[in-house]
Amino acid sequence: MLYLALGAAALAVFVWLGRRGRPVFQRPGLRVLSGVASIAAFAGAAFLAVRGGWAFAPVLIILGLWLAMSARGQGAGAGPAPRTSAMSEQDARSILGVDGEATSEEIQAAYTRLMRRAHPDAGGSAGLAAQLNAARDRLLRR
Repeated sequence: MLYLALGAAALAVFVWLGRRGRPVFQRPGLRVLSGVASIAAFAGAAFLAVRGGWAFAPVLIILGLWLAMSARGQGAGAGPAPRTSAMSEQDARSILGVDGEATSEEIQAAYTRLMRRAHPDAGGSAGLAAQLNAARDRLLRR
C-alpha cells in the first residue's frame, strides 16, 4: 500500500511540473532521469512477473515504455529549423564555398558535393541540409 501512495505522490508531482510549460521529461536535465526511471520500471515489472504479481507488471511495463519514449525526446542537435528566408547572397556563397563569379553549374556542383555528405540519410543533419538547399536556391534565382 505504501508503494501505491508513493507512486501517486510522484505522479502528482510530475503532473504539477508538466503544467509549467514543456512536459516534465522533455527538459534537458530530466531526460537522463527519465531513462533511469524507465529501466527501473522495466526491472520492477520483471521482478513482479517472476514473483507472481501479474496484476501490476503490465502497469509497470506501460510506465516504462512511456518514460523511455519521453526520454528520447529531441536530441541535442535537434532544435528549431534554421532561418533560411533572409539569407544574404554572401552567406549563401560562404555556405556553398563558391566565389562571386561562380556559374550555375559550379553552384550546382558545389551543392551536390556538399549534400552527399550533409543529407540526413547519409548521416548528416536536417538543419544543415536545409541551409544547403536555401543557399542553392538563393544563388540560382539571383
